[in-house]
Amino acid sequence: MKSFILIVISIIAVIIIVGGVTALHIMNEAGIGVDDLDSNSINNLINKVSNVASSDNSNSGDSSSDKSLMGDLGDIVNEEIKYNYQNGGGYYREVTYKDGGFRQYDTDSGKLIGSSYESDQSKLPRME
Repeated sequence: MKSFILIVISIIAVIIIVGGVTALHIMNEAGIGVDDLDSNSINNLINKVSNVASSDNSNSGDSSSDKSLMGDLGDIVNEEIKYNYQNGGGYYREVTYKDGGFRQYDTDSGKLIGSSYESDQSKLPRME
């Protein structure tokens, strides 16, 4: 009877360990990790939001440069983190706006790497 209980406990332990390792692997593949929870995360988020807001103010083509940050954020319809197949790896953040346009930012540096706006084309990295 003792051996049966030990076998059942061993099987349960193996299932928990394999499940934990699988969950950790899935989280890392999805870009969710413990590394994302460091103390600089909030500062990085604020900087990236500021980049989106300032980029929108300077490149939207309208003369209302006194738009507030909250007004700029209200123009955002969708924001997604996507895998960068074109670059052979890494991730980028794609921000879609009310007017149907989009901007793509590198998740590591926060730099603009893609845009549907004509006014942004001179600011994009060269593909040469």
